[in-house]
Amino acid sequence: MPSDRDRPPLDTTFVEGGLLSPVTVGHDGTVTDAAFLDALVTAEVALARAWAEAGVAPAEAVDEIETEFGWQGGLRGCRDHGVDGAALAAAAVAGGNPVIPLVGALRERVGADARAWVHRGATSQDILDTALMLVARTATSRIIASLAHAEVSLRSLARSRRDEVAAARTLTQHAVPTTVGLRAAGWLRGVARAKERLEEAQHGLPAQLGGAAGTLASFVEIGGADAAAALPSAYARELGLAAPEAPWHTARWPVTELGDALVQAIDAVGKIAGDVATLSRSEIGELAEGAGGGSSAMPQKRNPAASVLIRSAALRAPQLGATLHVASALAVDERPDGAWHAEWPTLRELLGLALGATAHAATLAAGLHVDTDAVARNLAAGGGLILAERLSLVLGPELGPREVSRLVVDAAAGGDLAAALAALPGVGALAADRGRSIEAFVADLLDPARYTGLAARLVDEAVTPQEAQ
Repeated sequence: MPSDRDRPPLDTTFVEGGLLSPVTVGHDGTVTDAAFLDALVTAEVALARAWAEAGVAPAEAVDEIETEFGWQGGLRGCRDHGVDGAALAAAAVAGGNPVIPLVGALRERVGADARAWVHRGATSQDILDTALMLVARTATSRIIASLAHAEVSLRSLARSRRDEVAAARTLTQHAVPTTVGLRAAGWLRGVARAKERLEEAQHGLPAQLGGAAGTLASFVEIGGADAAAALPSAYARELGLAAPEAPWHTARWPVTELGDALVQAIDAVGKIAGDVATLSRSEIGELAEGAGGGSSAMPQKRNPAASVLIRSAALRAPQLGATLHVASALAVDERPDGAWHAEWPTLRELLGLALGATAHAATLAAGLHVDTDAVARNLAAGGGLILAERLSLVLGPELGPREVSRLVVDAAAGGDLAAALAALPGVGALAADRGRSIEAFVADLLDPARYTGLAARLVDEAVTPQEAQ
């Protein structure tokens, strides 16, 4: 038996939680502790740079801060800052947030002149909120890109399957005819709308700078009223974030609006996943993922693994969004006791789920396979009953709704609907009025392709970019 000495060292590089949240694995690198630590250091260095832009901090001191902590510009920030994340996390317990020990660690590494401009005038919430926005900006860029890739594939699917008639289902049962293209167009509209809303939320992500209680009093004391008034915008410019209209320490709409947009994005791809999972059931078989998953016990299975993962995110996301509203929107005083702290891991988890779900959705949409034979087989399975609504509309005024219902019930019990219709004198009269034979008239009535309404037009409107309409 091998001893402990013979065992390889544990691999601790995996993201915490990945074993039980496979939807996020490989897609949540932008929301790790390391990413947040980079953002915290970036926020601190950018504040010193903003003081210099305001003409208050000496250039030499700010240069030292930039150099020491690896400043690479607002969009790249600080990557090689050398701060020990594990030590920082342990030290954060005492004060309830990681900024307090971070400031001490940063100040120890620079000279006295530069030390005075590390965290100058700021409160912990200024730095942490700004770091959250930086991480969110990076993560949402990737989410938006995944949604855009899904859009391209869904647009192609909707266009190519525009006129392929399929059975629509309501409350799990066949309803009326639809088209595969219209179903894909519905998915496309949901993804496009979610992407648009997330882009709006991303564009508005603001920096945070308010001082101890949101009055900017410390900044006024340090640099004067004019410099203090200009500082938040200068800070935002350094980081590539939106300039805040005012401090938002307990006005948490930047977080709740972002959370709502993330939930909507996950909802949009969750809808696709739910439909694909249902339509890929063995007894339906209309859709299949490009690369299905296997089973540990049943080698014949081709599980819709991507859809399952996406749905796992979609089932979790709304509760996380609700937590943000409770923790963020209902924040009290000028800094809440615990609500602010509950927000950090909640937003991180929601970002991670959106990153994973949308990435899997892009892959799913690109590889989705439609089984045309299965679509046609399922459509025909009801023996024309899927046209019951049309029969009521066309024949009801002539035969009466009770007679039409009787025909449908008989057909559902195993009767021949087409033959029963052809045998009715009233149907013959309607056919004659239209100058058609009874057989042709009945065939037209029971042709699903003749009862798809505006499906083709709705597909065309969905797949055509708005600027071209």
